[in-house]
Amino acid sequence: MGYELWEEFDGSLPDVIVYPTGGGVGLIGMWKAFEELGAMDLVDDRRPRMIAAQAEGCAPIVRAFEKHAATADKWENASTVAAGLRVPKALGDFLILEDIYASRGEAVAASDEELMAACREMARLEGILAAPESGAGLAAIQKLVAANKIGRDETVVLFSTGGGSKYMEAWMHEIGV
Repeated sequence: MGYELWEEFDGSLPDVIVYPTGGGVGLIGMWKAFEELGAMDLVDDRRPRMIAAQAEGCAPIVRAFEKHAATADKWENASTVAAGLRVPKALGDFLILEDIYASRGEAVAASDEELMAACREMARLEGILAAPESGAGLAAIQKLVAANKIGRDETVVLFSTGGGSKYMEAWMHEIGV
């Protein structure tokens, strides 16, 4: 994913990357790719700020980030409609956190209500039937823009990590069926 971004951005990188983070391997892999691109002198020293988006009902990376911890404690009684974010203890938690800190990034949690509202927004504006995990990412962006932590002139990439068709139960609940 990191190499593909570099290619899509014509040999540069975006300012911010938001990645719905359960196990976090995508975030870890992208950061590794950026370091490799730097080692090959294909990019300068600037790196995207890495944003881990999680659900409030299972946010071990967010809690660790807020404490500036090196690792995350296991999240007890994890509960969220976003099944891909229901990871109480990521094996690579220390790598996720290292990458967030190194990039001057953030870890942000969204409630199930916020992430489903963001999914509705993606459907309305872009025609994307996104999974709740992606909704967590858009909700994180909205929170960071509102807090002036993402500028309106910055390039932001949100990885939509799943399709909403796998979550028909959640969508049916949203429309009251």
